[in-house]
Amino acid sequence: MPSPVPARRGPARRQPLWRHREATQRAIAQLEAEQELIDNLGTGAPELDASTMHPWVWGSVQGLWSSGYFREAVSVAARAINAQSQAKLARRDVGEGILLSDAFSPSAPIRGHPRLRLTADGGGETFKNRHNGAAAVARGLYSAIRNPLAHEHDIELEGNEALEYLAASSILARWVEQPTVENAP
Repeated sequence: MPSPVPARRGPARRQPLWRHREATQRAIAQLEAEQELIDNLGTGAPELDASTMHPWVWGSVQGLWSSGYFREAVSVAARAINAQSQAKLARRDVGEGILLSDAFSPSAPIRGHPRLRLTADGGGETFKNRHNGAAAVARGLYSAIRNPLAHEHDIELEGNEALEYLAASSILARWVEQPTVENAP
């Protein structure tokens, strides 16, 4: 009876794990082929590179993130934006959502309440919409994300959810950093 082992591999008694070796080689070849397809065709889904986020966000959380502290990373990013906002607006009397809601108000600045201007006021709806929208995003991030994380200790975040929160925070950080500050006359 012929040996089930291919002739090039020698008798079965000399290579008792030949079937396992062959299965492993087939599995490796299949994985390599799948990776080649992904490399050449891609999955079609965009990828988010955290290192391209605003430096106030990623720069303040990089160490926490690499250690798996996702909840704390999101909280620290929110505090970093708050600190930068307070410094830019020279206001320490309020913070977070209240500060930014006031700062993005489309109304004219008053003494002690400077405004962040994303665009010049051309008298149209776009100016009001952009500023009201930025104020709403700021309120939402602090009310719906940062405050629960700070006050409810049973909340844990998975990496993907935390990354989404950091991306939203990065947008807010850009909206705080880039605009000009308009003070009352």
